[in-house]
Amino acid sequence: MDSGEKRAGIFAGDDPFAIARSWLAEAEAHEPNDPNAMALATVDADGLPNVRMVLLKEIEAEAFVFYTNYESAKAREIEESGKAAFVLHWKSLRRQIRVRGLVTREDGEKADAYYASRSLPSRLGAWASKQSQPLESRGALMAEVAKVTARKGVNPPRPPFWGGYRIAPLEIEFWADGQHRLHDRFRWKRENTAGKWKIGRLQP
Repeated sequence: MDSGEKRAGIFAGDDPFAIARSWLAEAEAHEPNDPNAMALATVDADGLPNVRMVLLKEIEAEAFVFYTNYESAKAREIEESGKAAFVLHWKSLRRQIRVRGLVTREDGEKADAYYASRSLPSRLGAWASKQSQPLESRGALMAEVAKVTARKGVNPPRPPFWGGYRIAPLEIEFWADGQHRLHDRFRWKRENTAGKWKIGRLQP
């Protein structure tokens, strides 16, 4: 550890993904809505940032996974840069996790399984929505959903333009609120996704 300080309590542990899973599990018991909601940041071709809320669906052994339309603005920006950042913030716990890292697609059996686990209206909606494209009206969208329902039936396959992204972090920061705004912050940082983590405490 860079700081030489022993981490204890909610910051204890040698695996940042295990800590993240523990914090998320606590949030699931306390946060009233969507404890897995994260603000995902990307940049466009001009370097102008974009941020939006998406749902974190899995914390793997070495990555964070979410799903989206591959033709959306976020997906186009991810494909261009191969990088993204996000923050999970839980007001009920007064904690947050910040992540910056490299992004690859999850476009195989795991994506198929997650798509199949969604409700039928959500699966049909994934086919109907041309995400991030202009929309004439709500009625036009619902008409497209009706057309898709007639074509795809009750067991639609995963659309080829819909799947997952896996964020492999180069930095993870765990933040907890402190009295008088003297917050606790620990940053895990590595040079590449195969590298060894260096851990240090940050100023509030």
